[in-house]
Amino acid sequence: MERETVLRAARETAVAAAYEAGRLARERFGTLDRYEEKDDHGDIVTEVDHLAEAIILQKIGRVFPDHRIRSEEFGENDRRSDWLWLVDPLDGTNNFAVGMPLFGISITLLHKQMPVMAVIYEPMTDRLYAAGADEGTTCNAKPVRMDRGQIKPLAKARVGWIQGHAVQNEPRAVTLRHYIDVNTKRMMRLWAPTLQWCMLARGDLDGIIVYNSEGEDLYSGLLIAKEAGAAVFDYEGHPFAGTSPQPYLIACHPLHKPYFMQMVQSGLGGLTDTNAGER
Repeated sequence: MERETVLRAARETAVAAAYEAGRLARERFGTLDRYEEKDDHGDIVTEVDHLAEAIILQKIGRVFPDHRIRSEEFGENDRRSDWLWLVDPLDGTNNFAVGMPLFGISITLLHKQMPVMAVIYEPMTDRLYAAGADEGTTCNAKPVRMDRGQIKPLAKARVGWIQGHAVQNEPRAVTLRHYIDVNTKRMMRLWAPTLQWCMLARGDLDGIIVYNSEGEDLYSGLLIAKEAGAAVFDYEGHPFAGTSPQPYLIACHPLHKPYFMQMVQSGLGGLTDTNAGER
């Protein structure tokens, strides 16, 4: 199939899969009586993760049997392809497990390591976000832009913080987190990163700081925010594109880049390289 044909079919498939998986999650919400610990970092998995994942993988596999797929619980299939699907069937599992209605379904398609299509569905609010490279972002088929009103200089920002499971209380992460917390209007940690990216896309957050958080849910949010007008760059200010095994990133409106660069530099005591968390 030609690229345009693939992308059109991919979006239709991802939207249908996200709606069906989301309907399952919504119906099962509040009925969970047990879950499994996945690791020592507090990550968990539930039956709903597996059931939602099966729905999504089946739909993708039926339409694109030759594509690579990497999903949070299943892992990766054995295909070789320039096309790679990333699936997080229940982003925010910890929230779901304790009865907090903050979770979503995340599906991303990459072509030659570049995110080209993304869908995020919030079952409890029935909001479906979709984006394509150079095609903009929509929510329930209506265009979404983060600069809905006049963009003004920030005095204090509303900031989302996203860190990888393995980061935990790494000293430099704690230092940066604390600095952001006390120097902003609000620092938000939802434990459902995709929802924060959607908030940024629609202008309800001013920025997001990513501290070494690579995973199946990252690139859907990045694409949706970018296509809604966000600038995404590393801690040194270089524009970010593609993927990274250890992403240290900032996302915000382009006019607010100096504000967030200064925030991260001050929070890390002037150390701004992307290996800041490893030293």
